[in-house]
Amino acid sequence: MNSQGRVCLSVGWITLFLMGTDLFVVSPLLPFISEAYNVSSAMTGWMVTVFAVTYAIAAPFFGWASDKNGRGIFITLGLLLFSFSNILTALSPYFTWLIISRILAGLSVAAITPLIYAIIGDIAPSNRRGTWLSIVVSGHLTALWAGAPVGSLLEHFLGWRSVFVVMAIIGTILAVVNFKTWKYVPKSDTTRNLLEGNLLRILGSVSVTTIWAISMYSLYVYIGAALYSENRFSSSEIALAVTFYGIGAVLGNLISGQFTDRFGSRKISKDSLIFLTIILICLGIFFSSGYWIYFFLFIWALVGYAGFTSYQARLAVEYPKERGIVMAWNNTALYIGITIGSMIGGYVISNWGYPFLPYVCSIAAIISFVLSTQKVQDTKKESAFPADR
Repeated sequence: MNSQGRVCLSVGWITLFLMGTDLFVVSPLLPFISEAYNVSSAMTGWMVTVFAVTYAIAAPFFGWASDKNGRGIFITLGLLLFSFSNILTALSPYFTWLIISRILAGLSVAAITPLIYAIIGDIAPSNRRGTWLSIVVSGHLTALWAGAPVGSLLEHFLGWRSVFVVMAIIGTILAVVNFKTWKYVPKSDTTRNLLEGNLLRILGSVSVTTIWAISMYSLYVYIGAALYSENRFSSSEIALAVTFYGIGAVLGNLISGQFTDRFGSRKISKDSLIFLTIILICLGIFFSSGYWIYFFLFIWALVGYAGFTSYQARLAVEYPKERGIVMAWNNTALYIGITIGSMIGGYVISNWGYPFLPYVCSIAAIISFVLSTQKVQDTKKESAFPADR
């Protein structure tokens, strides 16, 4: 890897770490925000909901626009909007303005996260695309166990508003850095209608990610409550369990990149879904086994996120001309899956209890595997990348 490649990966990693921190840090701050505006916890939860809904709706538009007009300018403008929205979050005098600020934040992240994935897919050497994508994805996942705790620590000393001020400052700096980094990356040379004849195929392809997200998040959303209910874990033990999960997610993502480049993204993405099904069944069997749960949570995340990263690499190869919009739709599919997964998880808990959740997730993993066996694209593949052997 040359120095330019290292710079691009570093910028992409740091940018996605900031985006992940903005996403994951809100949840632990909700009690303080609720107290500041004198609203219920359920009401403050709308901060997360409006962010996710806006992201899911807006991401495909930015993906389509970036395929036609270049990605760097949208990433830069997105970061400027990100900084503005976080300043507005920090300074909002009323709760209504706070909700508006999170809508703008969702809009800004929709213009950044999928386009970082796409632009890395554009510039990565064909035989190293899996590794490059896994590196930048690890920035987003690292925020799960590193960025959010740092934000919580900052809240402890300076208050919750300081968290958003700091993210706004970093976002402004990164806007300049990203502009300088990506301005020499050429836009797509195609002038045809990128969606012509491909939209249904794209939606079919990203449905794999939706079902995968259900298999992961139907349980993960309720993991703290489940561990308390079934294992009587304390808050510190639950935090340790989430840490094991977070580390497993990062390692699985990075290992997947190496395996994808060596064995092909199609093989790794499908095999990982088979292993995910087996792990979820084991997780169900041993869920009440005390401290063994740490091991199974680690393996669950390791295998699960290996599949996510390899499937992104597969999409990057099989849709070379529509990479931006495919990555955007894939992120929309992810958020839809998270939303549906949380709803399914709540239904399962209400009717059958926590122990049934891993088994329901395993069924989703099987369905995701079946969908992943479809042939994604009929066009000629990039032969230098061993994605479809």
